[in-house]
Amino acid sequence: MDAKKIMADLEKRHPGEKEFLQAVHEVVESVQEVYNKNPKFEAHKIMERIVEPDRVFIFKVPWADDEGNIHVNIGYRVQFNGAIGPYKGGIRFHPSVTLSSLKFLGFEQTFKNALTTLPMGGGKGGSDFNAKGRSDNEIMRFCQAFMLELWKHIGAETDVPAGDIGVGAREVGYMYGMYKKLAGNHTGVFTGKGLNWGGSLVRPEATGFGAVYFLDHMLKAKKDSIKGKTIAVSGFGNVAWGAVLKATELGGKVIAISGPDGYIIDEAGVSGEKIDYMLELRNSNQDIVAPYAKKFPGSKFVAGKKPWEVKVDIAMPCAIQNELNGDDAATLIKNGVTTVAEVSNMGCTPEAIEAFIKKKINFAPGKAVNAGGVATSGLEMTQNSQKLAWTREEVDAKLKQIMENIHTACVTHGTGKDGYINYVNGANIAGFMKVANAMCDLGLVM
Repeated sequence: MDAKKIMADLEKRHPGEKEFLQAVHEVVESVQEVYNKNPKFEAHKIMERIVEPDRVFIFKVPWADDEGNIHVNIGYRVQFNGAIGPYKGGIRFHPSVTLSSLKFLGFEQTFKNALTTLPMGGGKGGSDFNAKGRSDNEIMRFCQAFMLELWKHIGAETDVPAGDIGVGAREVGYMYGMYKKLAGNHTGVFTGKGLNWGGSLVRPEATGFGAVYFLDHMLKAKKDSIKGKTIAVSGFGNVAWGAVLKATELGGKVIAISGPDGYIIDEAGVSGEKIDYMLELRNSNQDIVAPYAKKFPGSKFVAGKKPWEVKVDIAMPCAIQNELNGDDAATLIKNGVTTVAEVSNMGCTPEAIEAFIKKKINFAPGKAVNAGGVATSGLEMTQNSQKLAWTREEVDAKLKQIMENIHTACVTHGTGKDGYINYVNGANIAGFMKVANAMCDLGLVM
């Protein structure tokens, strides 16, 4: 495989799709050596095939606001790779959604899902719809309009969507309700469902919980512990909330959280009712974290800045892609950060990742760290198929085991001769090998 040629050809076919090209470049670089040691991969042209989505659906979503005014948004569903199971990946509602961002997410999802060892392919979908300031009825009408087009392309054994940024239990409920009405059946075609209609315990917390379980293994591999460590977390949605909750439970001290408007520094630690308040902020549809400082005296709001300037032991980006750049990485390194667990998908820029690895910082990528969310979605699918519900303890135990297995796979494929664990290479190689071998086994069909 000629990595430069692969990327040059891809850039010609997908010009300007920066996020997608960035995600592919990272994987191509990581797997090049192992790829070239397996002649069957080249014989089957696996790399040329694996970097292209199986198919993409693009559609308009017309909907009416409370005053009767008509709006039109764009909807997408990227079914990226179904070699090891039905397409699986979230739906994102955010103004930043583009075809490039969803292709990158679907590509990442393919390898993330493979890491879980559960039979799930990779997909992603969404719309540029902005829920900020919209009423509950407007959000419901948009979700129903979105599903009017998407429902015909998804199914419990075909493509199973879930939530993501801008899509929580409420939005999943509205979309699933419309799907059920149109399809005329009650199947596990969505995950992240409510507990009253097929959802799984631990699913809302799973991405954040799983990230901290993975972080715990990262620290144990260095004969260290999360206890007493100071932590900075970006974002204040379900993922950040789950991460803060579990990190605090295991003895860590979260002293910084953030939103689009800036960050909060709370030297006393974000715990108890402060963690509950994070969910209130997320559910307000206002995209602001500033009210936290007014509600909890002793904390401070810093407008327009990111939490990476705070001196901490551990950084956990939980918001959106490329949120932590090279300058942020330099600041964290200067301030003595020891571990960076990327919880958002591709949360760090290539420059930031390069800086962390160069300094031998304990760094792991999102496709490994945040896989607990989709892993628990897979567990929800299993429960739906069996028409039963597991206890919280059963689901949490399975989640812990999956995250431990992912960490072991990363260590196996990513440990260098000097003992440094390159989790980026480890995650990419482990995920790629499973998907690539499946594609070889299945013949020239995708």
